[in-house]
Amino acid sequence: MRTQVGIIGAGPAGLLLAHLLHRAGVESVILEARSRAYAEGRIRAGLLEQGSVDILTETGVGDRLHREGLPHEGIELRFDGLGHRIDLHALTGKRVTIYGQQEVVKDLIAARLAYGGPLLFEVQHAAVHDLDTDYPNITYRHGGAEHRLHCDVIAGCDGFHGVCRDAIPAEVLRVYERVYPFAWLGILASAPPASHELIYARHERGFALATMRSNVLARHYIQCRPEEDIAAWSDDRIWAELHARMADRDGHSPIKEGPILQRGITPMRSFVAEPMRHGRLVLAGDAAHIVPPTGAKGMDLAVADIIVLARALEAFYRGKGTALLDTYSATALRRVWKAQRFSWWMTSMLHRFDGGDPFEHKVQLAELDYVCGSVAGSVTLAENYVGLPMQMG
Repeated sequence: MRTQVGIIGAGPAGLLLAHLLHRAGVESVILEARSRAYAEGRIRAGLLEQGSVDILTETGVGDRLHREGLPHEGIELRFDGLGHRIDLHALTGKRVTIYGQQEVVKDLIAARLAYGGPLLFEVQHAAVHDLDTDYPNITYRHGGAEHRLHCDVIAGCDGFHGVCRDAIPAEVLRVYERVYPFAWLGILASAPPASHELIYARHERGFALATMRSNVLARHYIQCRPEEDIAAWSDDRIWAELHARMADRDGHSPIKEGPILQRGITPMRSFVAEPMRHGRLVLAGDAAHIVPPTGAKGMDLAVADIIVLARALEAFYRGKGTALLDTYSATALRRVWKAQRFSWWMTSMLHRFDGGDPFEHKVQLAELDYVCGSVAGSVTLAENYVGLPMQMG
């Protein structure tokens, strides 16, 4: 079997790359280890920057997003029992939109199948070969048989635990990582959202976030220890902790309770692998970088990678050489590191660090007070939150 670009991974990165390549007349095959039901059902990130909304709209997969997505023009930072609204739209002219990653995946899969693009689910034992040659290939097992896919380029969009990043020689790959001493306990509840916009709360008991997936589905998070046993968190305990961390100075909480449909604990880490290209292998999305979710950048970083990569591949196949492919890693990493900085900053400013002294606590409050009370501070947060330019050359 032969194609121009072999894509491993049917998450937002792999599916969007295939979609953009199809529009440019470039062939691709997508190989995905999980089932279609798993890919479409896994609830993960839920916030899209303005640039991500724009690219999905411009390429014809934004209709449902505009019908069902929830545009937001601001966020609230809550500390010392007081709420402070950051008006994203007034400060930047841009918005963000709540629309689950699984919904983006559904839309891109539907588009892929509509035009008949090869998309194989439940692929086993995928491995990449001959990356330092002009003839890279992927071996895999599917439908009970062994296969080999010959490509010009392999796109590793297979996530943090995928096979592609590990195929880059250890002497070439450099990893930068920070593991945070806390995690998020997240719930999905059949309840109205606490507010029409996200609330980020810093409390002496730890961080909390109130967000949503729709007007009837609330998504909430509370800071916890990474080693927490989820079984130790009853519904009553979760709601009590959310109310405590979100309450104002009069003890009133905006949290609305309802049946908890899902719960889980997410470790917090910052991770970057460099370079994002080795020979004929390119990495994109979580295969190359992970950000703590405080900055809401995970899915948008994948979209930004793909915009740069698709442009480079289109130029390559139009006979314009490899110049853009050669600079893909450096171009993508400039935005990746800016998003890492923002996510680290938000995480450091809003979370309680065990063992932190009273000085650190006061500095965090001063930082929040500055951000909310200064136009310059508010603009810095707003322009990063709505998204830096997608293309940085």
